[in-house]
Amino acid sequence: MAFDFLQPVSQRVLAHTELLPAQALGRLIYKHTEQDGLPVLAGATFALLGVNESRNAFEKKNDRLDLEQLRIQLYRLMHGNWNDSIIDLGDIEQGETVDDTYFVLRQIVAELLEEKIIPIIMGATQDLTYPAYRAFDGIADMINLVSVDCRFDFGVEDELISSNSYMSRIITDKPNNLFNFSNIGYQTYFNAQEEIDLMERLFFDAYRLGEIASDVSLAEPVLRNAHLVSIDARAIRASEMGQADAFSPNGFTGREICAIARYAGMGDAISLFGIFEIENNMQSFQLVSQMIWYFMEGHNFRTVEHPSPSDADFTKFLVPCDSEELVFYKSALSGRWWVEVPNLPGGYTKPNAPALLPCTEQDYLDACDQNIPERWFKAYRKGFN
Repeated sequence: MAFDFLQPVSQRVLAHTELLPAQALGRLIYKHTEQDGLPVLAGATFALLGVNESRNAFEKKNDRLDLEQLRIQLYRLMHGNWNDSIIDLGDIEQGETVDDTYFVLRQIVAELLEEKIIPIIMGATQDLTYPAYRAFDGIADMINLVSVDCRFDFGVEDELISSNSYMSRIITDKPNNLFNFSNIGYQTYFNAQEEIDLMERLFFDAYRLGEIASDVSLAEPVLRNAHLVSIDARAIRASEMGQADAFSPNGFTGREICAIARYAGMGDAISLFGIFEIENNMQSFQLVSQMIWYFMEGHNFRTVEHPSPSDADFTKFLVPCDSEELVFYKSALSGRWWVEVPNLPGGYTKPNAPALLPCTEQDYLDACDQNIPERWFKAYRKGFN
């Protein structure tokens, strides 16, 4: 059983937890300990999981990820006004080979998904997104993956899987369960033109750093239908992470990345959340801990909505355009927007009814000015679920 390979939360962390106030996260998380074993899965909302595997790092890492210090910083944060239950499964250590680590991670994540528990993965390298994605095999037919990253991570042809090329494996390996891939925060000078062209050809969505930084709420519709959200900490600016090497002076601020994490938690379909490329310094651990906190808060306060013309909580807007009549919906409860994509199968609608694509109010205003939103055009061209 894959859970047998999990290492319990260390005695050092447990000892630190005893000194925390009763309202701290560390006192309220059910932990995998050497003395008591694994916590009960039933009824849990989130499962914390550390993965100390870095052999496929594009830039080799000299030190192991200090998951003890990361937990200490997370545990000391105060519990919010939440009803969600949190368990900490401990850590997956390096297997004999990288594939062994991948196998264990895939099996554990699959078990959690079956139990309707959201894994929160804290990992050394982002190639761990690949086995996490493969865990959905046989559980979900099509997956929407959102990566918060300064790079697309397609790599080069025939390159072995690494933290800079795992997306190529996800796109090409069978079974191909990937329905849509979206990138939030790419920086053009880190991506070859061929990669940018590939994103366009596959009708994937990509949002530049400056676009999201100017209005972080633009990330919300992108994350609303995401099943798997993978954050590369290198999308955060170096000064925010307390790290100069391997990080860029440009990137998201701490406030922006925490807002993105919160939007991820609010997503209607969110099933897995991972933060990777975490560096060993106190500022990094504090920021990553706060990102996890905001993700859990977003999930606790989310509103899962199914727009319908017959539902009084939604207002329907018809916008005649040159070639199409676009149909928008606005929620009176959350203020969120959707737009219909005709003649495509939709997850929120009856069979053969139009699909509903998350969008922004600005998309509606643009349509009123006869500018069809790009996200609608891409969904129309490739299909949307």
